[in-house]
Amino acid sequence: MKLPAYEPRRSRIEIVPMIDTIFFLLVYFLIASLTMTRMNSQKVVLPESVTAAAHAQQQVIVTLTSRDAYYIDQTMVAEGSLKEALQQRLARDPNVTVIINCDRNEPVAAFNQLYDLVKQANAAHVMIATTPATQTEIRP
Repeated sequence: MKLPAYEPRRSRIEIVPMIDTIFFLLVYFLIASLTMTRMNSQKVVLPESVTAAAHAQQQVIVTLTSRDAYYIDQTMVAEGSLKEALQQRLARDPNVTVIINCDRNEPVAAFNQLYDLVKQANAAHVMIATTPATQTEIRP
């Protein structure tokens, strides 16, 4: 009796599940990148706020670091020339939003002085950068 010869099955590479996976990853990273907010400023520890939210619009970020250094976006500016530098930026676009990015450990007097300089530069829209607070951290 003659037995049939064993023929191994040829393996196949299924491309459709691979394409589905690639498209899923592509969509995931596209959606994730839309939720990222890019801030062109120095890193500081921000105070917390319940109403903190990200807004995508034209903005100028004025930063006061914990080392008492002033920045407009990423450019270091002397305190005496901060108002003039900010006025030059606002002259290009008067409707730009100025975001005050002040370290939480700075005294209120330093923040008040920075806010006063921003208002003297005739900023139409001024916002204060904060981080969202958790419900357990809110004190009455």
